[in-house]
Amino acid sequence: MFLSISTVFAGSDIIVGVHIYRFDDTFMAGVRDIIKSNADGLGDCKIIVTDGKGSQPTQNDLIINSVKNGAKAQAINIVDVTAAPIVLQKLQKLGVPAVFFNREPDSADMPDEGWFYVGAMAEESGRLCGGMIADYFEKNPTSDLNRDGIIQYVLLMGERGHQDTIYRSEYSVRALQERGYRMELVAAETANWQRVQAQEKMSSWLNSYSNIEAVICNNDDMALGAIDALKAAGYFTEGRYIPVVGVDATAPAIEALKEGTLLGTVLNDAKNIGKATFQLSCLLAKGEEINQNNFDYTISNGRYVWIPYKKVTKDNYMDFER
Repeated sequence: MFLSISTVFAGSDIIVGVHIYRFDDTFMAGVRDIIKSNADGLGDCKIIVTDGKGSQPTQNDLIINSVKNGAKAQAINIVDVTAAPIVLQKLQKLGVPAVFFNREPDSADMPDEGWFYVGAMAEESGRLCGGMIADYFEKNPTSDLNRDGIIQYVLLMGERGHQDTIYRSEYSVRALQERGYRMELVAAETANWQRVQAQEKMSSWLNSYSNIEAVICNNDDMALGAIDALKAAGYFTEGRYIPVVGVDATAPAIEALKEGTLLGTVLNDAKNIGKATFQLSCLLAKGEEINQNNFDYTISNGRYVWIPYKKVTKDNYMDFER
């Protein structure tokens, strides 16, 4: 069942607190729906779902309130990854384990026990993004508009300090360099995963620079914002095209692939992230031993459940339509 923080539970209910950093994040809305459907389908654990609204103090209060409402385990898509050790220490004092998901804490800062992480390796998504840009320039060498043998690119980044921001940015460029391309960064700014912010920054860049040849974005919402700005500037008509890549393979991104405005995206597998998060949290809430008979995923290094990324382009997007 999908239940709010204010719901009164029976004493026999097994409850998991599920905490999303921000409900209006497109990708996390999908993960939340998957967790809900798994809770509805399995029925052995109920969930309390909360919206952190992008505020770590707000999320902290919601986590503690869910414990007071009977939650025996916590699934946390944390607002600020640097706050994870403090949050976990508070939960350990209460005897409540945690499953962090999609926003990875730094293991060096974390206690030795009492927590798991479910998500994907950010560097893998960066490499796939860079690979799609490399494939495009290999097939379209005239897209080097100024014929200087260098790809001039702009970078739209997620929130500062987030591991996905750091690794997606670094490894997308590294993948291109490993393919033999020389790269020149024209501009880079944080757009906090948000479409409107990305549109504003891309519009400004288009007014300031005439040599942009590629747009690398840390997620699909920002890629779609960049595309909005490019459309307003007259691109995608009469042969005017700049390749844009993102990450998440959200439904709006798939539509952009169909129309030919988005070059490619990377499936951040909401279905399996949500399912693994719920399964693991529910087992912890019930106090059951986790093994291959009751958990559908592999746990690496005692605490990590890695969900692979997948490249999505115009050639295979039909396999990923929702």
